[in-house]
Amino acid sequence: MFSTDAEQWAKETFQYADLGDSRRTKRLIKLTSSLANHLGESLVQSLKSPADIEAAYRFTRNQAINPQAIAEAGFAATAEQVKHYDCLLALEDTTSLEFLHPTVRDEMGHTTSNKHSRGMHAHSVLLFAPDKQQVVGLIEQARWTRDLQAYGQNQYHASRAYKDKESYKWERASRAMEARLGADMRKVISVCDREADIIEYLTYKVSNHQRFVVRSMQSRRIEESTDKLYHYSGALVYADMRTVQVRQKGGRKARDAHCEVRYAAVTVKIPANKIGDSVPLYYVGCQETGNHDGLSWHILTSEPVKTKEDAKRILDYYEKRWLIEEFHKAWKSGGTQVEELRMQSKENLERMVVILAFIAVRLHQLRYLGLNKEEAEKQSCEMILSPLAWKLLWSKQNKSKPPKKAPSLYWAYINLGKLAGWYDSKRNGRVGWERLWEGWFILQTLLEGYLLAQSLELEM
Repeated sequence: MFSTDAEQWAKETFQYADLGDSRRTKRLIKLTSSLANHLGESLVQSLKSPADIEAAYRFTRNQAINPQAIAEAGFAATAEQVKHYDCLLALEDTTSLEFLHPTVRDEMGHTTSNKHSRGMHAHSVLLFAPDKQQVVGLIEQARWTRDLQAYGQNQYHASRAYKDKESYKWERASRAMEARLGADMRKVISVCDREADIIEYLTYKVSNHQRFVVRSMQSRRIEESTDKLYHYSGALVYADMRTVQVRQKGGRKARDAHCEVRYAAVTVKIPANKIGDSVPLYYVGCQETGNHDGLSWHILTSEPVKTKEDAKRILDYYEKRWLIEEFHKAWKSGGTQVEELRMQSKENLERMVVILAFIAVRLHQLRYLGLNKEEAEKQSCEMILSPLAWKLLWSKQNKSKPPKKAPSLYWAYINLGKLAGWYDSKRNGRVGWERLWEGWFILQTLLEGYLLAQSLELEM
């Protein structure tokens, strides 16, 4: 759940960080809260004094501080929250972080097919509570750089052991989650895109009784038919209709896709070049009608799908996968601008990369509260703003006396954006990352100024 106090949030997130010295943990909390209150600004801009600035740079340069130790503290804080939920979606995805500046370029790996690209990759797992519609937090993140010497050697990919391949990241993430969550892993459903359609990964999940929803990448052979999965699914009687909101992305316009839903129990055969038993799963198909090149989802899941309501729930889960992409936007561009970091070494850079990842989650939590207009209009803005804060926001925006009853959460979301100059030019009611956080920061500044004026008035 979103925490309104940055210092308290930073303490709850990192207070148990094992950095070898309690003073380092205190510095981490202070640095994180300052950065959270000044999103998008550099270390120098976000800190208050030369002493704080120097202490922050000493922290990022300290070779005794393991970046993973910082991350583990944040994961532990998320794991502590898991006890409050009955069901959680583990939304997974991989992104690349581009760092082209010369100070770290030689320590980076290639990130694209362009051999001159430089940066690192990160595979993140974000927990989301579907019943309560809440972004909970990061439970896993692996970061790595590719070997420049191995660039262009894809021809050797098939001969490498599964655990040596980059695609092992999906299973590695599940193993890391289970290690942190223990028995609570039973509450977690991994939600992954097509890249996770790897037979070794599916076999691992099923054999370890772990739950998942994975979009299929290839039409696999199945025990139930001589036809492969996709052809077989086309012969199934459709059980329901569903309208999927296709989001705007790049040059693609937002639209509604009207789809037919089908489902069945299937047993996926192991490929001929692999060793193992067939894997019992459930299949859910969602294909757009009247559009040959339209939306087409083939979903494989461990969750029992025996009714159209079950199929609907699985598709609801998969549709939440976009939230991990939104987290990456908050991390890379909208709020924390992680790719703008300038550090003298890869390790120094990674310490800040980890801190900013957790700050990006906090920003994501705030924005998600306002994105669901229907639910946000039912909730009071006092979920995220104190009575004094929303009254100041009301007075600033409406130039009138605040009402006795607190306005809605959606009102706060829209007006925080407007406070930073946001205008709904696209008519979609969605405040961008920068404007939302800028509005939040402006309101905190107004609140601080008001409280300071009140204290001075009492002294005079």
